[in-house]
Order: sequence, then structure tokens, then C-alpha cells
Amino acid sequence: MPCFLGIDTSNYTTSCAIYDSDTDTVVHRKKLLPVKKGELGLRQSDAVFHHTVQLPELMKDLFSDFDGEIAAIGVSDAPMRAEGSYMPCFLTGVCAAESVAAATGRPLYRFSHQQGHIMAALFSSGKRELYGQDFFAFHVSGGTTQALLVSGELDARLIASSLDLKAGQAVDRVGVMLGYPFPAGKYVDELAQKSDKKYKINIKLKDGNCCLSGVENKCRAMFEKGEKPEDICRYCLDYIMTALYKIALFAKEKYGDLPMIFSGGVMSNRIIREEFEKTLGAGFATPEFSADNAAGIALLAHKRSLE
Repeated sequence: MPCFLGIDTSNYTTSCAIYDSDTDTVVHRKKLLPVKKGELGLRQSDAVFHHTVQLPELMKDLFSDFDGEIAAIGVSDAPMRAEGSYMPCFLTGVCAAESVAAATGRPLYRFSHQQGHIMAALFSSGKRELYGQDFFAFHVSGGTTQALLVSGELDARLIASSLDLKAGQAVDRVGVMLGYPFPAGKYVDELAQKSDKKYKINIKLKDGNCCLSGVENKCRAMFEKGEKPEDICRYCLDYIMTALYKIALFAKEKYGDLPMIFSGGVMSNRIIREEFEKTLGAGFATPEFSADNAAGIALLAHKRSLE
């Protein structure tokens, strides 16, 4: 059975995956990078160190029951396909992927972390027919908050983004402020669902772009006033949801009513997902494929091998 290995070493998670093209299934392993309580992430040197420790363990686990044949290897080598897009943490994955390729004699294909997110979203949402077509992809995480016009082999053109704080950064800062560990997305999501509030927020775009720094300031003010943690979390998510909705309308008005896909760690949020499935008819990566993973990279390696 021809199988394809994917490796992704982002600033949040160590990931590896195998895609079996015969059964059209993905098996993947991933582990968050350890962050000390109260801190908001890792230095790149620390991320590289932890990937170096974690990736061999995950690969060993991934291959423990594997009896197939690896036909090709895929790896993420940069955050996105844009000039100057670079993070040292991806070198750990590249080093491992090049070693596997050299040892097996199999081809190695490089992709961006962002392309992996988009492909994982297409796969898990059941919308792989969009590959090669034009569609909107929203990549919403701690590292980026972008609306993209995607065409061809997941070639992405930036439509709009956050001009300051990224959505995932806002969520993590609010969660850490409330005493939760980093990354705090799942805790903010769970708390927000307990709130009986629904906030109406006025956000103005600048040429389609948004600013999200205001949400952190407002949430901190709510915290200092002693407002309920669940209401603070709900406000945070309603703010982000409003900004993304306005960007989505901007994209549709400028480029037409194209299909829309959401990916990235923030998009595993239940409140935003349910609202946008209803109001925008959008497709979403399932929660396990929303956060950082190597499944999309393995799937892209298969796609590239067919060319």
C-alpha cells in the first residue's frame, strides 16, 4: 500500500502523520511544545530543542504498527509561501524529513505550514474537490489571522489580515490572564459556552483588514472589574467572530461568492464554527485537524507524487 509521511514542526506543536492512499485514511501523532505556566509561548531556540526531543518519540509511536511502504515524504519548511517567511523551528522537521528521504531513497516535497492547514481542512471537511479551484481560506491561529484567495496547487493570495494582534494571541492572552496554561484556546472555548451573553461589537475594517488589540484591552478591563470569566471569554470570541465575519463579507463582495474554508487552531472553537456554518455556509476542519498537524502535509505529498 503506497503511504505518504508528513512532518510539521511549528512553534506550537510537534506533528507527524501517515496518509494511506489505498484506504484514504490518515494516522497522525502530535504533541504540544511545553510552555511554563503564565508564559505566552517559546523562544525559537527552545522550540527547536523540544522538537528535537519530541519528534523521534512521535515517529517511533507512529511507525510502531506500520507495515506499509513510504512512497514519499512531505515536510513544512516555512510558515507560509511569502518572501521572508521563516522560523527556525521548521528546520527540525526538515532535518528529519531529509534524513528519511536519504535513507529510503524516496522523494521529498516541501510545503508551507499554511498549505498543510488548508489541505487538512479540505480533507476533514469533505471538500477536497475544491483543490485546484478558486476558494477562500481563512487561516486563524496564534501565528496568523489571514483571509486568502486560494487557487491551483494551494497557491494563496492574501486578501486581508489582522494588522496587529493575531486571533490566537488574543485568545491565549485572555486565557493565561484567567489562570489557564498556554495555549489556552480550549479553556476559553469551554468557558465561553457557559456564558448566557451574546455581545454586539462594532468593528471597522481598513481596506478589509482588522485590528484585534482592542479585545485584549477590553477583556483585561472586564477582568479588573470582576466580571465572570465565562463572560470575558464570550466577549473575546464574539469580538474575533465579528471581525472575521466582516472580513468574509469583504472578500465575497470583492472577489465573488466563492466557497469558504476555515482552518487554524482558533477555528476549532465551537461557537464560531456553528455561527459561520449557518451564516456563511463555510466548511471547517474538524477539531483534530484545526490545530497544528502534519496530516495536510502527508496529503500534499500524495498530491505532488501524482504530478
